[in-house]
Amino acid sequence: MNDEDYMNMALDLAELGQGYTSPNPMVGAVVVNNDQVVGKGYHKKVGKAHAEINAINSAGESARGATLYVTLEPCNHTGRTPPCTGKILSAGIQHVVVAMRDVNPHVKGGGVEFLQQQGIRITTGVCEDRAEKLNEVFVKYVKTGRPFVTAKCAATLDGRIATKTGDSKWVSGEESRAFVHRLRHAVDAIMVGADTVKRDDPSLTTRLSGAKGRDPKRIILDTRLSISDKAKIMRLDSRADTMIITGPGISAEKKNRLERKGIQIIQSAVKSGLIDLNSLMDVLGASGITSLLVEGGGRVIASALKDGIVDKVIFFYAPRILGGDDGVPICRGTGPVLMRDSIPLKNISVRRFGDDVMIEGYIDKR
Repeated sequence: MNDEDYMNMALDLAELGQGYTSPNPMVGAVVVNNDQVVGKGYHKKVGKAHAEINAINSAGESARGATLYVTLEPCNHTGRTPPCTGKILSAGIQHVVVAMRDVNPHVKGGGVEFLQQQGIRITTGVCEDRAEKLNEVFVKYVKTGRPFVTAKCAATLDGRIATKTGDSKWVSGEESRAFVHRLRHAVDAIMVGADTVKRDDPSLTTRLSGAKGRDPKRIILDTRLSISDKAKIMRLDSRADTMIITGPGISAEKKNRLERKGIQIIQSAVKSGLIDLNSLMDVLGASGITSLLVEGGGRVIASALKDGIVDKVIFFYAPRILGGDDGVPICRGTGPVLMRDSIPLKNISVRRFGDDVMIEGYIDKR
């Protein structure tokens, strides 16, 4: 096995922490001595030991003289846990191979440079692209203080997310819906509009097959606080919070009533009658939300795209055709006059889930 093989093993381990490490990154580590894997570890949960610590503890005395493969530059500062660099030195690691440097401006470069000064051989950039994609949420959040935003929808081949009556059960198949629950498990928060709550009465929770998923925070855009007290999201048995984002001039009595139910009411800036999503991203980021899944409906997806808050799109297309122009489109409202003013995507990937096709791409913001 070569450096890439061992690093891919560490990256596979890092993925096991998905949904549990926020606001920390996902990190995996492998200890190799005499071409044998002698220790493995990953960051299991925020506040718990880092990947390097777990891998070195797993290796025990076999860590002396070994090579440590780690997906993110080891920390050289004390946060919730002690610095990993000290553990690396005391264990007798001789060579550290790093996938990506830590982009956090408060600690950038500290781990690698410190270890080099102590005589540890360092190799960086192994499987760097995969490591950066794995932690794209962490990268954006520590650089900007705003959440990484993914817009998701399920549509027919002719671009409709519901019929003219609002019926959307089910556009996509079971395999696609199962993947969406994995997306929910991975993010800090999920956002929909009040119309979606009124039409579908969703729970917005995570349901994983054979595992206990983590519910994201539920964010409802409702400028007039029109949501019913009887909606499912008002009476869920969930550890995750529900937040309603409203505009000015709402009923103080209803606001107080909902707050007594444990619902967070946040009054936000409004632009053209809709919540100003750019301003909202600053508010959500300041509250510690690092990732956001926008699930609709059409007006919310359109607003998110127009306000420029979206980083990635995940669109599922099902082998169905409504065959009319009166259903609910993916995006509602006016679009650009010229095709050259459409929103370009880059780094496109395509996957199949049963008969559905998923297209994933990143907004080209150049």
